[in-house]
Amino acid sequence: MSSFRYGVRCLRAFRTTAKKQCAIPSTTISSTSKPTNGARTLTTTAGRQQGFDLESSVAREDEAFEEAMLRASQSPSGPDSSGAPLQVAYARPMPVSPSYFSRHTTFNDSFVLVQDLARRYGRLPTVSPGQAERVAWKTKEQYRLAVGEAVKGRDYAACIKLVKRLHQIHPELMPEEVREGIRPFKRDINIYLNTPKPIPIDRFGRAHGVGKRKSSIARAWVVEGTGEVLINGKTLNDAFGRVHDRESALWALKSMNRMDKYNVWALVEGGGTTGQAEALAMAVAKAMIVHEPALKTPLRKAGCITRDPRVVERKKAGRVKARKRPTWVKR
Repeated sequence: MSSFRYGVRCLRAFRTTAKKQCAIPSTTISSTSKPTNGARTLTTTAGRQQGFDLESSVAREDEAFEEAMLRASQSPSGPDSSGAPLQVAYARPMPVSPSYFSRHTTFNDSFVLVQDLARRYGRLPTVSPGQAERVAWKTKEQYRLAVGEAVKGRDYAACIKLVKRLHQIHPELMPEEVREGIRPFKRDINIYLNTPKPIPIDRFGRAHGVGKRKSSIARAWVVEGTGEVLINGKTLNDAFGRVHDRESALWALKSMNRMDKYNVWALVEGGGTTGQAEALAMAVAKAMIVHEPALKTPLRKAGCITRDPRVVERKKAGRVKARKRPTWVKR
């Protein structure tokens, strides 16, 4: 169990114990006995009370202290007459938050609150993620800058998972405290204004698209024509020797039955033939969407406009390749 989870468990135990057993300090001034140095002594006594509230306790303690100071200043034998300072025998300030002595005070309080809300309102009816209100959540780095605490990624991921679960509660049944509890994790932007910049068609009728795959980058210009293809000034057969690479490069046109409708002029660089062919397919698909926006959904289902993040895993020290180990020889 991580230290953070252990700390959260201790905070819960502290809250439970504080509600049952907590001292409510009451301030009194000792007027019968007088110290030898001529200074009056301020003492506090502790009493027990059920249903303890931390904030109200601190407020009552402050009021009692101010009242005691006022009585001491008005007393004939107070500090004004003797000139000696008022000594405080016992005055213990109590932090408002149980996470005061932890490393991540703000995050711990928010996490404990979110967990409590999830336990109480986790059974309310929910809506699907697509029907819920669109919200831009803060990333780990953005939350760190907002609260000024070095929150761990694992802890923040667990917290934001509960926050998203609470956000899916039906809007008409969502309590107000749930809305306030998840508010610190929202970005203060209008999500509906964050739209991609449209790609224009130039005066020659060309639409430009960019595609990437592994370490290859392809730039394609698509214009209505008869189906001619030029890649780095070469024909398709000269640019790609393998049949599989040729089919991959023009998969966007072939899947939409547009082989004889558009001409393609492309520039590819980096990587090998496989990466260049798949990067070219993405570039052509993005350019086709500019001409025909209705093709976006079919092209996405065909896998033409989704970036493939897979790359070759790096070689490790002491190994032949990324994971292959050297051959073991007994003698």
